[in-house]
Amino acid sequence: MLITPALAQSGSLGGGGFGGLMPIVLVMVIFYFLLIRPQQKRAKQHKEMLASVTRGDKIVTNGGIEGKVIKAANDSDTIEVEIAKDVKVNVVRTMIADVRDKGPAKADPKADKKAKTEAKSK
Repeated sequence: MLITPALAQSGSLGGGGFGGLMPIVLVMVIFYFLLIRPQQKRAKQHKEMLASVTRGDKIVTNGGIEGKVIKAANDSDTIEVEIAKDVKVNVVRTMIADVRDKGPAKADPKADKKAKTEAKSK
């Protein structure tokens, strides 16, 4: 008598192999779209921002120091930043948190010559 109910219960546990994994897969997909993908997007934007830092840009470091970029070579990991009059510090490029104001855009020499030529002809 006691053996019969035990056999009946163990027989119902055998089904649904893929169905049990479905919630786990669903949670992983949700994590990817809500957490991982946006983080990768922000990291890519930050990397592009660091690559575009040029002389004259006003930046903020991760430590909260604001300053103006004095020297920034593309092949260097450090930039020189003026944080006050005659106070210059070297900052590791990856420690830049934000670029507040872009410096003056470099003028195209061909466009300058063309504008001067048009001004003279008038």
